[in-house]
Amino acid sequence: MTDEPLRARIEALLRANSVRKKKAAAQLEEEIRRREELLRQTFRRYVSPRVADKILEDAQLRDTLLSPAGPAPEARAHAVVLFADLRGFTSITEQLDPQRVVPLLNEFFSLLTEITFKYDGTVFHMAGDCLMLGFGVPLEQPDSAQRAVSAAREMLARFAELSRSWRERYQVEAGLGIGINEGDVVAGNVGSSAYMNYTIIGDTVNIAARLCQRARAGEMLFSSALKRSLDAHGLDIGATALPPLQLRGRAHPIDIFCVPLAARMQLAAGPAGT
Repeated sequence: MTDEPLRARIEALLRANSVRKKKAAAQLEEEIRRREELLRQTFRRYVSPRVADKILEDAQLRDTLLSPAGPAPEARAHAVVLFADLRGFTSITEQLDPQRVVPLLNEFFSLLTEITFKYDGTVFHMAGDCLMLGFGVPLEQPDSAQRAVSAAREMLARFAELSRSWRERYQVEAGLGIGINEGDVVAGNVGSSAYMNYTIIGDTVNIAARLCQRARAGEMLFSSALKRSLDAHGLDIGATALPPLQLRGRAHPIDIFCVPLAARMQLAAGPAGT
């Protein structure tokens, strides 16, 4: 009879332990769901929802993107890098009050981000009046050159409409210049323990930025590397060869090509297949 109270206490402890385990499991499951949703929201800040879902399905890629370490050798990728820059921004800031400039920038970035996501590009950097995008990274895209040029084409055309709207509403003049390059990049988290950003670096990025600086309003400038990719896929976009561009720090100039806004491009109107 003396064992009955002990047995009862043991059974009560076992039941309590079982309840705690179930509660802990439920809390863990809820935490996992919360983290996955947070990751999805984070990725969708700079990639399209479709690409974000693909990243979350790939555990290795997801861990690479979230790693606090710097770029590793395995983070190398072949990508197409696009820079888009607002022309006339300095004049706009001189003509308009700051409270009017911010809504204009929001319109500008919203338009270009929408188009970027349409073609499954990645937004790597957004600052001032400039946007840096990547195609083929972090997810490989065999048709990244076509995606980038199609996105650039639509950006130029739709920004021309937005620019006319600004002219009517605020009496300001603005244009869009785009530079594109293709090649190897290193993708990874760069920064410090206090602030870190997933980005791409390398000579390919630098050349794309320089091409964007050279582009006039309404122009798309791109390198011979991108031209070769387009030619390999039989895509004629009516590009005009320009005099080679000598870049500071490089021994030899690079061949560049231009497509003005008015040129006809034989590309699909929608995004390439995934």
